[in-house]
Amino acid sequence: MATMMMHHRLQILRNSSPILSYSLLPKYPSSSSFHHTPCSYKNHHLHQLKFFSNRQFSTFTTPLFCSKSSDQLSDVVVQNKTSIVGDLLDYLNESWTHFHATAEAKKQLLAAGFHLLNESEEWDLKPGGRYFFTRNMSCLVAFAVGEKYTAGNGFHAIAAHTDSPCLKLKPKSASLKSGYLMVNVQTYGGGLWHTWFDRDLSVAGRVIVKTGDGSYEQKLVKVKRPLLRVPTLAIHLDNTVNKDGFKINLETQLVPLLATKLEEPSTESKDKTKVYHHPLLMQILSDELGCDVEEILSMELNVCDTQPSCLGGGNDEFIFSGRLDNLASSYCALRALVDSCESPGSLSSEQAIRMVALFDNEEVGSNSAQGAGAPTMFQAMRRIVSCLGNECAREGFFERALHRSFLVSADMAHGVHPNFADKHEENHRPELHKGLVIKHNANQRYATSGVTAFLFKEVAKMQNLPTQEFVVRNDMGCGSTIGPILASGVGIRTIDCGIPQLSMHSVREVCGKEDVDIAYKHFKAFYQTFSSIDKKLSVD
Repeated sequence: MATMMMHHRLQILRNSSPILSYSLLPKYPSSSSFHHTPCSYKNHHLHQLKFFSNRQFSTFTTPLFCSKSSDQLSDVVVQNKTSIVGDLLDYLNESWTHFHATAEAKKQLLAAGFHLLNESEEWDLKPGGRYFFTRNMSCLVAFAVGEKYTAGNGFHAIAAHTDSPCLKLKPKSASLKSGYLMVNVQTYGGGLWHTWFDRDLSVAGRVIVKTGDGSYEQKLVKVKRPLLRVPTLAIHLDNTVNKDGFKINLETQLVPLLATKLEEPSTESKDKTKVYHHPLLMQILSDELGCDVEEILSMELNVCDTQPSCLGGGNDEFIFSGRLDNLASSYCALRALVDSCESPGSLSSEQAIRMVALFDNEEVGSNSAQGAGAPTMFQAMRRIVSCLGNECAREGFFERALHRSFLVSADMAHGVHPNFADKHEENHRPELHKGLVIKHNANQRYATSGVTAFLFKEVAKMQNLPTQEFVVRNDMGCGSTIGPILASGVGIRTIDCGIPQLSMHSVREVCGKEDVDIAYKHFKAFYQTFSSIDKKLSVD
């Protein structure tokens, strides 16, 4: 099957013109793919197909909660027994928004045999079972119960986040400027906003539609073609920009253009107060969703870069993509959980509960119903302990479980920049391809302690996996993540770590291909070996 599909894909490339649509690109494109002639393009991807030649194809039948897709390959997930890089690229290309990232995670968990729970309903859990639930379609918690679990045993959890800095449409987005239809946006998170200029942009997100029977339904939508653009001002009109820097007003100058203004048809409504979004944009969305414009009742849309995630670098050693922070961590954690309990007997000797928690809104502080600041994960833990306790409510079940638990907070890390190496403390300069970065901060901006760092490094040592250390310079501010939020909430042992990357919070980020596989192996080993390692250390 795989050989036939590869042959078919090469035949498409052989017969294609120099200008290729996205739908004709291989699933794992290189950054240089878009600039080759058909002959060199084909030869380049023969190399990439050889790289992924040991991958086996399997089709997920669970539908993704999305608008119609022209890319039939989205239903085919490629599984590599030695590398997950191709699968990560698939995940990134599906996950334009936090909603899509959660829907894709849901799809993969269902395909792996995990059972979907509802937070509003009673749970029936069994040792050896695998379960998950979603909240707001932007937060997800999945867990697998060890067959030897008894009430009061701990949780071994990895937490990450699904959101990334981006532009979001305002509730009233329609505006006109100098004959252009403009789309007003809000800045979400701490993005490098200058990188969003002169990019081929579009929209994606969630809408609420009215169905034929009068009920309401959430749907995900993704307009794959370039739809929007934020153009830079020509240097002739700003000839000091290279000397003084690129400085913009985020309210008035970071506004994408949609189209040129056309004459309004005579049938258009005269009540302008109800036109919150351009009719043209609404029509595009309704076409994608297969519904009437009037049936779209509400929407939450992100502005997204349409350039696919891909391999790059002279040896294809890098991943070039948006949203690596923090979907790379999310996928490695999710995949590690699934693979750590996929084979028969993989949970037979496990006494703990393996868990993944993917939260929303980390980039803006986590203070939301679906963020790490909400008690989502710990409420789930309490319910799990109660459900598996066989109604024998002995003293301190939940508290004892927390004391025995361990949390890995996984968020991308700052790799040393070759042009700005002095921005790093000289003895703590994480490099790409050198493994997960353990983050330390004396002021508790990260939750790592000497004990948690030791235990996590012991996991790596058993698998001969490299690790690195990071502290920020004393004369610079330190970022933070969900680790301290979760650790301080209930006192769970926590370590902060991450895959090193460059261009963090840019519209296009960079990380090392090898680090993705190292992170996946480290996380998987954490699930499989932490119980035995933790028994060897006793700390009050």
